[in-house]
Amino acid sequence: MANDVCSTNIVDQKKVNRVSGVLPSADINQSMAEAFKALGDPTRLRIVQALALEELCVCDLSALIDVSVSAISHQLRLLRNLKLVKFRKEGKMAYYSLDDDHVRELITITRAHVLEKK
Repeated sequence: MANDVCSTNIVDQKKVNRVSGVLPSADINQSMAEAFKALGDPTRLRIVQALALEELCVCDLSALIDVSVSAISHQLRLLRNLKLVKFRKEGKMAYYSLDDDHVRELITITRAHVLEKK
């Protein structure tokens, strides 16, 4: 595997400076990593995929994913804290949906990438 690295150590400082100037700050990078980490859990990913299709309540998600209401609530709280999902109250019901279209796009693009590589 020695062919997959440079055989000499020469840094192109112009490229490094150009990229360094547009990389996100450490705080933004940390927030992005936390969002990806949250979506790296199969249950949370399934919740987000379901909410990309339709607004659902905790009971709906519990039945759909076959996980207890308590476990779904815990996962939703984490996703809500990361601003990946939001909820609205209607009487005694709490309906969840994706926080914005960026989350939907992320899921759609990731799925297309995975299907393309199969």
